[in-house]
Amino acid sequence: MAKTFNEVLNKVKLGKLRKVSVAVAQDEPVLEAVKAAKEQGIAEAILVGDEKVIKEIADKLGMDLSGFEIINEENPVKAALKAVELVSSGKADMVMKGLIDTANFLRAVLNKEVGLRTGKLMSHVAVFEIPKFDRLIFMTDAAFNMYPDLKAKVDILNNSVAVAKAVGVEMPKVAPICAVEVVNPDMPSTVDASILSKMNDRGQIKGCIVDGPLALDNALSLEAAQHKNVSGPVAGQADIMLLPNIEAANVMYKTLTYTTDSKNGGLLVGTSAPVIVTSRADSFETKLNSIALAALVVGSK
Repeated sequence: MAKTFNEVLNKVKLGKLRKVSVAVAQDEPVLEAVKAAKEQGIAEAILVGDEKVIKEIADKLGMDLSGFEIINEENPVKAALKAVELVSSGKADMVMKGLIDTANFLRAVLNKEVGLRTGKLMSHVAVFEIPKFDRLIFMTDAAFNMYPDLKAKVDILNNSVAVAKAVGVEMPKVAPICAVEVVNPDMPSTVDASILSKMNDRGQIKGCIVDGPLALDNALSLEAAQHKNVSGPVAGQADIMLLPNIEAANVMYKTLTYTTDSKNGGLLVGTSAPVIVTSRADSFETKLNSIALAALVVGSK
């Protein structure tokens, strides 16, 4: 089981070399990450976009493009469609967003002819390496589903479990996070959490251990759980934090990113292949980590 991103990168290098298709590749941080991914044996890339600008940025980075396939398409929307088509046709294993707005990129991902639809719910899984923890922490959904109902939460949970297993967590411990650790009918998220736990008990949710509701402190800290007399198989040991809605998850994601010395990566799953949707504000390291996570998910299918 990988407990750090260095271990994630090393785990990827042991597997088959995967290929990422980059949509609108004329983006300096993305090309920097793709360059490092190739140099470190994590993934190869097909660069789809404005070839002239791609070459200009590559020169600036000292990036040798001789080992990359470049498909010239100056129109961003068409470039995104082409990048996705390379994956759906089997010429690449995963797709990554470059210099294109998220809405147009996702339209390509969901395109009925060449897209990556599976009929499953798409959701975002973020993975954090936080110095004080002895394991990677998975968090969902900070980017895609706004106010998921119980059915959506089951799908989001299963998507996150698939990512955790790809990283090597054999039986992920899932904490449905709420403001409190008791069921309160006036707080719907606590009711959902208790139902998810019972569904897990009865085998309706498999391959993981679900126990909740749990507040954030007693999901992650054994000391806090013991102090509050909160017991159970997940208390203080959670691998996956299932947040109740996008507001809570997004605040949590950005708090960890900007106020701690954590490392992170993330991807969209529920598609036929992993989708890497990084923000312009994300660091080069985050983009590289995201490529590595996507490569592990591909290898686990």
